[in-house]
Amino acid sequence: MGLTPVPNSEVATIVTTLEMRKRPPARPLPDSRLRLVVWDRPAPDKYRALFRRVGAPWLWFSRLIMDDGALTRIIHDPDVAIFAVVDPAGVEVGMLELDFREPRTCELSYFGLVPELAGQGHGRWLMAQALTRAWIKWIDRVWVHTCTLDHSSALGFYRKSGFEPIQRTVETFPDPRLTGALPRDAAPQIPMFDTGLDANRR
Repeated sequence: MGLTPVPNSEVATIVTTLEMRKRPPARPLPDSRLRLVVWDRPAPDKYRALFRRVGAPWLWFSRLIMDDGALTRIIHDPDVAIFAVVDPAGVEVGMLELDFREPRTCELSYFGLVPELAGQGHGRWLMAQALTRAWIKWIDRVWVHTCTLDHSSALGFYRKSGFEPIQRTVETFPDPRLTGALPRDAAPQIPMFDTGLDANRR
């Protein structure tokens, strides 16, 4: 057994893929003061703003570094369903993205709430909403992935929701706080090693 060094400019994480192969039994929908609103063909800038608010604490960055054309092709695809979670004041406080582009499959591409809502039970409500919309007639498989950069309870939450882990992989990528995709103070719980990159790139 050995350790593999990771360059200071990169982040490493263990990714767990989980799946459901049958629709879960019907349950009462958990209470929440939040609403789920369809986002039909959102503008890239508006999408990125919410993506950043929800995901920056966990180093979500992939959609932030796409150019407008590549991002638009995904979020305007008719087989990709995007929803904003809205609070009683109409403020967008979370997001859900379901990807049906693979035949008979739905991926929970993005699922999250702003950190201020953690621990209030809204995640269970959002998962119930997600599974209701994911398990449409022709779907045989719903899957999701999480990683060790996510909230410490994420893996357990997905398992309690009915997902079974099927694979683990190790992913490394340039630290988005050093490349400028995210601010340097994002995700303070994840160590960042300053590599002396040019300040104009930060």
